[in-house]
Amino acid sequence: MAKVMAVNCGSSSVKFKLYEMPEEKVICSGLVERIGHEDAFYTINYNGIKDRQIIPVPDHGYAVEQILDDLIDKQIIKSVQEIKAVGHRVVQGGPYFSHSEFWTEDTIAKVKGLIPLAPLHNAAHLTGFEAFRKALPEVKQIAVFDTAFHQTMAPEDYTFPIPYEYTEKYLIRRYGAHGTSHKYLSQVGEKYCDTKHPRMIICHLGSGASLTAVKDGKCVATSMGLTPLGGIMMNTRTGDMDPSVFYQIQAMTGKSYEEIFQEMNKKSGLYGVSGVSNDSREVEAKAAEGDERAILSIKLWARRIADYIGQYYVRLGGCDLIIFSAGIGENSAEFRKLAIDQFKEALGVELDEAVNAKTRGVETVISTPNSKIKMVVIPTDEEVMIARDAYEMCLK
Repeated sequence: MAKVMAVNCGSSSVKFKLYEMPEEKVICSGLVERIGHEDAFYTINYNGIKDRQIIPVPDHGYAVEQILDDLIDKQIIKSVQEIKAVGHRVVQGGPYFSHSEFWTEDTIAKVKGLIPLAPLHNAAHLTGFEAFRKALPEVKQIAVFDTAFHQTMAPEDYTFPIPYEYTEKYLIRRYGAHGTSHKYLSQVGEKYCDTKHPRMIICHLGSGASLTAVKDGKCVATSMGLTPLGGIMMNTRTGDMDPSVFYQIQAMTGKSYEEIFQEMNKKSGLYGVSGVSNDSREVEAKAAEGDERAILSIKLWARRIADYIGQYYVRLGGCDLIIFSAGIGENSAEFRKLAIDQFKEALGVELDEAVNAKTRGVETVISTPNSKIKMVVIPTDEEVMIARDAYEMCLK
C-alpha cells in the first residue's frame, strides 16, 4: 500500500485527493480557492468530516504547505514521507505527449512552451508543480495530460482547413480536452458493450463540455478544438460557429479582439443566449417558468449535442453505447432528455423516462431494452486516473 496524491492546480486554486493505492481508496480530498487573497477558502474532507476555513493564502507555495501541514495536524498522515507519488493534471500537452510523463526539464520546457494554447491552465499547472517539488523534493511526480487520449486521432480528424504553414509552424490543430475523463469513461463503458470492437459516443457535459467518438478504446474524434472554446455550446462558451462572426462583431462594435475572445469564452453559450446565468441549473429553472430566451438557449444546447452525436455515429459507422457524464450529464435528467429527444428518432434510441428522472450522480442504464443503442450515466473520475498513472509509473 502507498499514498498517492492527485493534484489539479488552477490560476488561483489547488484541488487534491489523497489515495491509498493500489486499492484506490480516497483518504481525503480538498480545495484551496482564491489563492492570492487574505480571505482564501480552504476545504478538506476526511473521515466523514468537512472542514472549511477562511485563511490568508498569498501564493500556491503557501497553499501546498498549508495542505501538507494540515494532513499531519489532522493525523491523516504522520509525515509527508508517507506520500510516495504526486500526479498533476495538465490541460495542454500539444502534439508532444500521448501518455503521462515524468516532470523532467524537457517536460517543463514543453508545457511552458504550450502556455499560449492554454494560458490560464498550463501556467498554473507549472506553478503548482514547482510548489509541490519544493515541498516534496524527494517524491516522484508526473504530468497527466488532458490532450493525451486524443493523440490517436488521424490527421484528417485533427487538421484545420487553414494555410498549412500555420499548422506546421504554430502547432494550430485540434487537440481536444477532458481526455482523462473520456479515457476513464471509455474503460468503464466497455462492460456495457457486447462486442469485441466497442463503438462509443461519450458526452462529458459540464460547464465545459466535449464529446468524443471512441472505437476499440481509442479516440477517433473529439469536439473541442485548439482550445476549450470549440465544439458544442457550453455554459459560457460559444462552441463552433462561423468564424466571420468574430470579425463582424469587431467591425461593428469596435471592441478589441481580446474583449470579444473573452466574451465568447465567458459570456456566451447558455449564459449569453438566455441572459440568465452561467449556471445551467438557473437557466433550466427559468426555462421551466416559461422564459423564452432560457427555453431557446437549452434547445440550442440540445441541438448542438445532437449534431455531434449524429456526426460521430457516421464517423464510427454505428454506435454501441452513448455515455452521459460530468456535472450536467450526471445530474440533470431534463438536459439529458432534451438532448436525446433531438436524435432518438434518427438513431432508434429509447429513453426510460422514469429511470432517467430519478438518476442523479449514480451509474445507471437510462435506455429501455428496446433501444437500438444502450445509453448510460457514468460519473467521471479524472482524479483516480491520475492516481493510477502515478502509482503505475512511480511505484510499480
